[in-house]
Amino acid sequence: MIDTSSTTAAAAVPSIAATAPARALGPLRRGAQLVLGLVAFAFSMAMLLHAGQGGMPWDVLHQGVVRTTGWSFGAVVALTSVLVLAAWVPLRQRPGVGTVANIVIIAVAIEPSLFLLEAVWPQPELFGQVVLALGGIVLNGVATAAYVGVRLGPGPRDGLMTGLVERTGWSVRSIKTSIEVAVVAVGWLLGGTVGWATVGFALGVGLVVQAAARWRWLVPDGLAARSRPVRPTARRVPSVPPSDPAVRLRRRADQIGRALDTLGEGARTS
Repeated sequence: MIDTSSTTAAAAVPSIAATAPARALGPLRRGAQLVLGLVAFAFSMAMLLHAGQGGMPWDVLHQGVVRTTGWSFGAVVALTSVLVLAAWVPLRQRPGVGTVANIVIIAVAIEPSLFLLEAVWPQPELFGQVVLALGGIVLNGVATAAYVGVRLGPGPRDGLMTGLVERTGWSVRSIKTSIEVAVVAVGWLLGGTVGWATVGFALGVGLVVQAAARWRWLVPDGLAARSRPVRPTARRVPSVPPSDPAVRLRRRADQIGRALDTLGEGARTS
């Protein structure tokens, strides 16, 4: 998860799950993969929460808000997503169908996922907690590649990250790390659970997303949308000196695109 202005670099910057068509996927396949990917994403969140070894960075914040307010987890996830989406306005990001689906499906699916895990495996031992946490990280990476790969729009959190990258010119790694450190700190202060799984998720989920993105039956067009090549015209275009701002902006856009492909992310959502 995405400025019509021709004077800014934002229009040329590739972003996670931009709404470019996934050429090898039909509309029914794209819709089904989007829904199933988001349901799997919600279940992976529940696995990490149920393991009790530390949630995803944003879920540490969600958990802290739940413990402070007494609201349901699904309500907190939905409210946080809407607030993050509101931050897109000054960043001039554009939501897609997948953005709305991300908010609705995850908010609706997270509570049943937690109840199901509680019913099937009410009190996992340490070994079970480790299995749940590691399995949640792997499932989350695959689910992220699945829903991002259909190119129907980024999740609110991925759009916030890429929007800040476009507007500030900072690296993807710097922006993503800054956001997640901030939400983990606030969540921990509110009572959210931080543990080895939180660190493991931050370090490992990108590798899983990158690996899953190589499965062309799942992500046929890759995760980062790129600008379409411009056809040459007969009109003579004057040479542009390397110091021209537009040249530097286009180079920066290419750097961000390569960074997104390397990280294999973006979205968490989240």
